[in-house]
Amino acid sequence: MSYKIIIDSCGELTREMKASGHFETASLQIDVDGYHIVDDETFDQADFLRRTKESSECPKSSCPSPERYMEGYHCEAEHVYAVTLSSELSGSYNSAVLGKNLYIEEYGEKDIHIFNSKSASVGETLIGLKIAECEEKGMSFQEVIETVDAYIEEQHTYFVLETLDILKKNGRLKGLKAVVATALNIKPVMGSTPEGSIQQLAQARGMKKALAKMVDEVAAKLTNPQEKILAIAHCNCEERAIAVKEMLLTKADFKDVIILDTAGISSMYAADGGVIIVV
Repeated sequence: MSYKIIIDSCGELTREMKASGHFETASLQIDVDGYHIVDDETFDQADFLRRTKESSECPKSSCPSPERYMEGYHCEAEHVYAVTLSSELSGSYNSAVLGKNLYIEEYGEKDIHIFNSKSASVGETLIGLKIAECEEKGMSFQEVIETVDAYIEEQHTYFVLETLDILKKNGRLKGLKAVVATALNIKPVMGSTPEGSIQQLAQARGMKKALAKMVDEVAAKLTNPQEKILAIAHCNCEERAIAVKEMLLTKADFKDVIILDTAGISSMYAADGGVIIVV
């Protein structure tokens, strides 16, 4: 069966994913002090980070419209999948579902399924790769959904950021107990909850110790690493990402390792120097 995978732009695509012809990005959009940015191939991370640093306002994002998703579903592929940012963090999932409803009203039934990643960034990347793997194995549409749903339930997301300000100001840390003071250079180690919201897992003084603590958190929850891909995203700090990879490789062997620089939305929330791990 022919298939297509639409991933909202919080999920980074590898070079191979872009070249495969099976993947498409549904772009979110960002506003920094009235300057409008589409999170697509034209995204300039250095320019964005500069604008954010110089702005007194917090950048704002908006998700793809239902019509954008509907347009993506209208294609020759027999099976169409969408992978979105956690529904706890963005309206992208709801937009994708509304887009499916619009498509059915306009064109009739089709095999379309929307996955709530319950993650972000390279969490979405890994889910996209899992869908493609299932399709290439010749699984039925329903088998792909069941297999990928089970994969999402087992997936864990972790991150350490230089600042949580943008997450906080955009209401993405609601319900979280007061996060420790950054004035003391205390860096919280954050992670996903099973529902796809954000929780604090640990903390350490300074980025180096916080990254090591994050690696310990990953290792503690790790099961069957040899069957899993380790994905690391970084915002303008490749050396940190490589250091994290090396630390993790002393603790476990993985099927593969992917390191990607954050795209627009992930850059907005991770901020300069942030590191995200998903496995």
